[in-house]
Amino acid sequence: MILKASQRGGSGQLAAHLLKTEENEHVDVHEVRGFMVDDLDGALHEAYAMSRGTRCSKFLFSVSLNPPENEDVSVDKFENALDRIESKLGLENQPRVVVFHEKEGRRHAHCVWSRIKTDEMKAVRMSHYKNKLMDVSRQLYLENKWEMPKGLIDKNLKSPLNYTRAEWQQALRTGQNPKVIKAALQESWAISDSRKAFEHALQDRGYYLARGDKRGYVAVNTYGEVYSLVRQIGVKKPDLSRKLGKTELLPSVAEAKQTISGRLTKQFKGYSDELNSKHKREMTPLVHTRQTLTQRHRDARSDQKAAHEKRWQAEEFQRAARLRKGFKGIWDRLTGTHQRTRAKNEAETLKCRARDRNEKETLITEQLAERRKLQSQFKQLRQKQTGERAELFKGMDKQYQKLGHQNEIRKLWEQEKHRMRQTIKNRDSTDHDPEI
Repeated sequence: MILKASQRGGSGQLAAHLLKTEENEHVDVHEVRGFMVDDLDGALHEAYAMSRGTRCSKFLFSVSLNPPENEDVSVDKFENALDRIESKLGLENQPRVVVFHEKEGRRHAHCVWSRIKTDEMKAVRMSHYKNKLMDVSRQLYLENKWEMPKGLIDKNLKSPLNYTRAEWQQALRTGQNPKVIKAALQESWAISDSRKAFEHALQDRGYYLARGDKRGYVAVNTYGEVYSLVRQIGVKKPDLSRKLGKTELLPSVAEAKQTISGRLTKQFKGYSDELNSKHKREMTPLVHTRQTLTQRHRDARSDQKAAHEKRWQAEEFQRAARLRKGFKGIWDRLTGTHQRTRAKNEAETLKCRARDRNEKETLITEQLAERRKLQSQFKQLRQKQTGERAELFKGMDKQYQKLGHQNEIRKLWEQEKHRMRQTIKNRDSTDHDPEI
């Protein structure tokens, strides 16, 4: 399983995050060990209080344990992993809390240790903890025969950055055939009898009339590419001047790009808003189903917990009744019957605890399986929506690469890139680190 860790303070903030049910469908405080209190919030505040007697500001060590996505990992395996971490990092017998989170059909764990050794009032040194956790992680993958992430096998096998090469031919950059470009410009010229008519004809075909660097007549397309009208139309400059007037009256290439940019920004924002609304409508039924399923699972766990407590009380009463009191109790002690009955009760208590724990694990496993089926529908829809957004982003990238870097364009462009990164991260991430 993937192990993410950090040294930190902020006990109150961390406790609130670990208990947050808005982001997690189920939260279970599994263990509070080595503290005077038995609740998570109080335990972490107790760790803070102990740290005040030292110079240590990052008095907590937090680890998240994230098993492979489609694996059912028992509580025993999580606890075994925690024991290995403690042994590897020198955290044996340090106070700790363990919390299980469930989200999207997956269960992961968080463990937070107090680094303060109360007998010495010193903090446990956490040197090279990332490398040590990497070793533990590799062992867990190998022993459980899980498919190991490439990053754990060899850092050099991680996915490299995607590089682009400059497109060297104008027709390839725009994706258009040079003959089609020339034909569009020539047709616009042929059907026009004035500069205004020519401008309208060009704009209908995605071109804008502008003044070139050498005071020549040029057309700028929506990709920011510049075309010389003398070359493309095959008309000499004096003939162009008679119909189009002085070049000084035309906007510069930069101004034409600015005009195109503003129009494209408005157009793409409309496309983006439309796509967002469509995606939200598509996701709403699944979100409703998830909320209903989560509540049903919570109710089932609550009912099971109440049933376990009721049964436990009845069994405790029954075990207590076996130990006779008064003169009969004294006789039982003298004959050894009391000791045998007590041993029987203790064995039965352990057996009942194991039974309750197994029943709880069985219910959780069944619910995780049901949640994974729903999560597969989320994934399919997210992949489809990511593909649609990628197509829109691809078009934006292609349009804007030659149009300069106006603030409005950059803002929209960055919003789209951030939205795509978040979508991919939410879909593929295995990191449930509790850091705020």
